[in-house]
Amino acid sequence: MKAQASPGDYVEIHLGKVIYEGVLLEAPEAEKGIVLLKLDSGYNIGFNKKDIIEIKLIEKEEEKKEKIEVKKDSKKPNIAIILTGGTIAARLDAKKGGVTPLTSPEDFFKFYPALFEKVNVAHVEIPFMKDAGEMDPEDWQKIAKIAVKFLNDPTIKGIIVTHGTDSLHYTSAALSFFLRDVNKPVVLTYSQRSSDRASSDANLNLQCAALAAISDIAEVMLVGHASSNDDFCYAMPATKVRKLHSSKRDAFKIVNGKPFAKIFRDRIEIISDYNRRDKGKVKLDNKFEKVALIKYHPGLDPGILDYYIKNKYKGIVIEVLGLGQMAGKASRNNWLKKIEEAQRKGIIFCAAAQTIFGRLDPLVYSTARDFLNVGVIYLEDMLSETAFVKLGWILGHKDWAKSREIIKAKMLENFSHEFSERLEE
Repeated sequence: MKAQASPGDYVEIHLGKVIYEGVLLEAPEAEKGIVLLKLDSGYNIGFNKKDIIEIKLIEKEEEKKEKIEVKKDSKKPNIAIILTGGTIAARLDAKKGGVTPLTSPEDFFKFYPALFEKVNVAHVEIPFMKDAGEMDPEDWQKIAKIAVKFLNDPTIKGIIVTHGTDSLHYTSAALSFFLRDVNKPVVLTYSQRSSDRASSDANLNLQCAALAAISDIAEVMLVGHASSNDDFCYAMPATKVRKLHSSKRDAFKIVNGKPFAKIFRDRIEIISDYNRRDKGKVKLDNKFEKVALIKYHPGLDPGILDYYIKNKYKGIVIEVLGLGQMAGKASRNNWLKKIEEAQRKGIIFCAAAQTIFGRLDPLVYSTARDFLNVGVIYLEDMLSETAFVKLGWILGHKDWAKSREIIKAKMLENFSHEFSERLEE
């Protein structure tokens, strides 16, 4: 008689004349009357225990485990991967009812063998495994420090950084400023759906990321699905992207800009200008100062700025309305007066567009002119998340932060494609 089946074993579940095959999963604590099975298609299905005639063991988990060997091919270019967590490095934990991080690079590679079709993964570093919502500026600094090491290694052709989606555009913006004189591709990628799901977007994203990493596009870029289909990805400027959908595979869209390229599984089609790879040395510049991002809304009490004054924030980006509006001196909530007070305490104020698309123009309405005249820096078409990261980076440089004139000039300097001369649909 065969041993009793346990979670992880490959089994047959018999429901009369209907038989399902797959990997037995552990049911969540709250659903003890349910048996979960992962089908060969990758989808999960649940059964009521009372409907099951037999669970037949086909293969024990220990018997079907195999050692993952990453075979090197000297004809393929070497890349490095920095794993930081997120859905792309996670799989279903049926007991918890959610996803849980993969525990090793071997687990990661087991799910994504197609990654090796075009490249050798010569180095893997895992500085941490975090959900994107747990990230902070210190994490950006750690990733940048590792990236510089690989960028200045002549044996490495390019870098892939895997990351959770929810704050990916903050990290991509940070690397765009922290890595100066980028000489090779730095490719951030993700997945919206975990590795064990049949609809996972990870495989295409990683294959496209691998091609981007060995291309001539010496930029910090985000590579991901261009549509809901599994056909091609976009290589997107890292300072011009935002997550614009909570669950679709093509969640990231370029705002006020163009992609560098379309990337298919077997080729790259260039769309716009980019910096080409070279043999120069990349400099690490990951200074960062304490800043905040505020979304202005009608009726917002300017007294909230007292918190930032008290806690010694150095700068604030405000997402303003329309072309650059906030409540001014004629309003019950006079932000103009409070901003002037905060500026006297040393806080730098910048304005970014709440509308996402389009460009700020503070000269159209008199209210915005008032804020411009007291020193608020209007950031044209820069995304608010990018503006938040850039302001923290600028203020981290003591020689730049010594005067408002220098800070304004640096905030309006186009370091990493954060401004567009022409706005694209």
